[in-house]
Amino acid sequence: MHILILGSTGRTGRILMHEALKRGHHVTVLVSHRGAFRVKPELVEVYEGTPLNKFTLADAMQGCDAVLSALNISRVSDFPWSKLRTSKDFLSESMKQLIEVTSEHDIRRVIITTAWGVAETKKDTPFWFRWLIDNSNIRYPYRDHEKQEALLRASNLDWTIVRPVGLTDSEKIKEVKVTLNNHPKPSLTISRRNVAAFMLDALEKNLYSKQLPVISEK
Repeated sequence: MHILILGSTGRTGRILMHEALKRGHHVTVLVSHRGAFRVKPELVEVYEGTPLNKFTLADAMQGCDAVLSALNISRVSDFPWSKLRTSKDFLSESMKQLIEVTSEHDIRRVIITTAWGVAETKKDTPFWFRWLIDNSNIRYPYRDHEKQEALLRASNLDWTIVRPVGLTDSEKIKEVKVTLNNHPKPSLTISRRNVAAFMLDALEKNLYSKQLPVISEK
C-alpha cells in the first residue's frame, strides 16, 4: 500500500516508518524540516510542512491509500512539567485538516495513536498517573488527544484509534494484549516497536475498524 505517515520523526513514528518500509509499503512522510530527515530519498517520499496546513497535507496525501499518525504534543524533555514544544491544540487542529483532506482525496482508512488514560480510560489508570494527568504538563496532550479522538469518531472515515499504555524503547517483539472496555485489564508497558507493528497489522488485515483498542504486552 501507499501510506502517508505523520509524526515520522518522533520515537514511535520513526519505528513505524521503518517497519512499513520493511513490509514493502510505499511510504510518504510529512516533516517540518526536510534537512533533519535522515532517510535515503529513494526509499521515502518526503514533503516538508505541517499537518496544520491543509494544502501541504493535501500535497503529501496524493496517491495514498491510508494515513497512519503517531503525532503528539511534544515537550522539551520527558520531565512531566517541562515546557511544550507544540501548541496545546496541535493534535485536534491537525485532525480537522486531515478529515477534510482525506475526503477530498477519497481516502477512508486512518489509524492513529493516542494513549491509555485518554477520555473514559483515565479512570482505569493507576492513581499516581491520574494525578500526573491532572497536575503536570502531560495534561495538555491528554486533553487534546480527547478532542482529536472525538473529531475522528464523528467523521465518516474508517478509523482505528490505538491507545498504547506506557511506551518503552525495547527491541523485543512480544505478544500484544488487546483491551476493549477495560477487559482484559492491560499491563503497564508496551514497546514502541510493538505499537508500530500493531498499527501496520491493523491496516494490512483491516482490523479494529471504528474501535479504540488499548494495547499492552502480555
